[in-house]
Amino acid sequence: MSKQPDSSTAKPTSFHYDAIVIGTGPGGEGAAMNLTKKGQHVAVIERHSDVGGGCTHWGTIPSKALRHSVERLTEFNNNPLFSNRQDNLHLTFKDILQHAQGVVGKQIRMRHGFYERNRVDVIHGEANFVDRYTINVTRADGNVDQITAKQFVIATGSRPYRPADIDFNHPRIYDSDSILNLEHDPRNVIIYGAGVIGCEYASIFRGLNNKVELINSRDALLSFLDAEISDALSYHLRNNGANIRHCEEYESVVGDETGVVMELKSGKRMRADCFLFANGRTGNTDKLNLQAVGLEANSRGQLAVNTHYCTDVDNIYAVGDVIGYPSLASAAYDQGRIAADAMTKGHSDTHLIADIPTGIYTIPEISSVGQTEQQLTESKVPYEVGRAHFKHLARAQIADQPVGTLKILFHRETKEILGIHCFGERAAEIVHIGQAIMEQKGSGNTIEYFAHTTFNYPTMAEAYRVAALNGLNRLF
Repeated sequence: MSKQPDSSTAKPTSFHYDAIVIGTGPGGEGAAMNLTKKGQHVAVIERHSDVGGGCTHWGTIPSKALRHSVERLTEFNNNPLFSNRQDNLHLTFKDILQHAQGVVGKQIRMRHGFYERNRVDVIHGEANFVDRYTINVTRADGNVDQITAKQFVIATGSRPYRPADIDFNHPRIYDSDSILNLEHDPRNVIIYGAGVIGCEYASIFRGLNNKVELINSRDALLSFLDAEISDALSYHLRNNGANIRHCEEYESVVGDETGVVMELKSGKRMRADCFLFANGRTGNTDKLNLQAVGLEANSRGQLAVNTHYCTDVDNIYAVGDVIGYPSLASAAYDQGRIAADAMTKGHSDTHLIADIPTGIYTIPEISSVGQTEQQLTESKVPYEVGRAHFKHLARAQIADQPVGTLKILFHRETKEILGIHCFGERAAEIVHIGQAIMEQKGSGNTIEYFAHTTFNYPTMAEAYRVAALNGLNRLF
């Protein structure tokens, strides 16, 4: 039986740094910036050659840039102003990736400037713990530096889950990171996993006119959404040509010289020349040597923390994807800042807001904040619904973006706003108008605010006035 490490290692009398942050994604950046503003001597460890983490290099930024390019391409091809063309403009995945890479480069330069201006040392290499105050950093050339700090923040993020029975070395089998290396122009794509990432890439590939098979192990798309919004997404993906298969699990995935064959447990077989596995993520904790400090990650590679993001070891904190829910870049940045407060003051007066907005960059876009109809019904809350359909808004008509709905859920008696759900162009921007009013205290967070406020005309924001009047008219 192996001896358990002693997490109560004697505290050194001097340190290289007050705090070391492992990872430079949103969570690490939030922690490092707040720590240095509070006068701490801070270093960040980044195992890749550039700062920014998975959010900048493989996740949020490139996928959203890809989606934007595809949406503009679709808009161009469908615009009647250009209908005199004989053929639609065709771009490949590799073509539109060039725009995404340009955005990534700008983000890297900007974030590197943050660390430089705030005098945060950036150390490139793979970090692993020696004890609760010491880490080894293995550089790209194999040299190892040993560095000490009073406190640490683990912000190493996550990576796509890769089941052992799928050969990800095959040139036609990808995960949501490696798909950014796609070189060929596939005619048909199988996407296994219909979570946020799977649905977003289904939209991207359909926008490029690829045939898409979207395989979902559950009985509905994004079941955490309001059911009406989930149904709308399913309808529009199918209407745009995607084939969605619910309640399916793979039996085998085998690549050959020309493509990939997937067999499902239901007996179905399908073939494509590109296969994307997008079913789950794993926290990046396996190389940290956590046992040296007495920490243990769960089966998903995630660490348990308290309300101030401190782990079971009182000088080691963790933020972002590595702690699980909500696994959002926006929340990770706030978690990092909150952790920095707790590290310097012993506590934090701020917490993540209760209603964290969700943005899903499918085509059309989805965003929501607050409770769903299912949740309110289950809780027996007497609510009512106000709706505005984008097709009735002048701004949507001008932009030729008629698909979409804004939906406001509010209490029948107090008129307090309980949830906002938006489906359509700029949904992730529009939702923040409602979020701002929801967060007001007292009587300022009622739907009547929107009924009595003058909006610019024509705007998409006007949907709030239309939805408010629609909902208030339902009361009796």
